[in-house]
Amino acid sequence: MFKEINIKDLSLNPFTKIGKEWMLITAGNEEKFNTMTASWGGLGVLWNKNVAFTFIRPCRYTFEFTQREEYFSLCFFPEEQRSALTLCGTKSGRECNKVKEAGLTPSFIDGVPCFEEASLVIICRKVYTQEMQAPCALSDDIKTHYGENEPYHTMYVGEIVKVFTK
Repeated sequence: MFKEINIKDLSLNPFTKIGKEWMLITAGNEEKFNTMTASWGGLGVLWNKNVAFTFIRPCRYTFEFTQREEYFSLCFFPEEQRSALTLCGTKSGRECNKVKEAGLTPSFIDGVPCFEEASLVIICRKVYTQEMQAPCALSDDIKTHYGENEPYHTMYVGEIVKVFTK
C-alpha cells in the first residue's frame, strides 16, 4: 500500500504539516511500541544528512521507546484522522490501548512501527539526542512555557532513511 519515494521528491510545507496538521511519533518494535501526537519538530539538513527533529518530554510513555530504539517513525495523516491524532495526544499508552481506541492499524516497515492510515511515513534513525535545559532558553516566553519544576523536552534528531507515501 505504501510506495517508497526519494526524499528529493517530497514536497510539503513543514509549518503546516507539523504545526497545524500534526504528526504521530512512534517508536518500539513489533512486540511493543507507543505513539504520541506532536506539533513540534522540523525537517532540514544537518551534518550533510536529511534530518527530522522532534521533542518529547520524559514523562511521556513514548519517551522510553524513543530512548531505547535506534529508529522511530513520523506519520502524517489526512484530515479525516484528526480525531485519532487528538486521542493519541490526550491518552497515555500506559493506561489504555490508544492505538486501538483511535482506530489505527499498526504496520511495520523494516521493523519500525507506523500506521496504515497515514498518508506520509518518514522513517528516521536517531543520530543525536539532547535534553533541553532551562539555562539555554533565551526567551522569557519559552521559560514560562514550563512550570518551575517541569522537565524540559528531550530533542531527537533522526536521519531520514526512508520516505513513503500512498
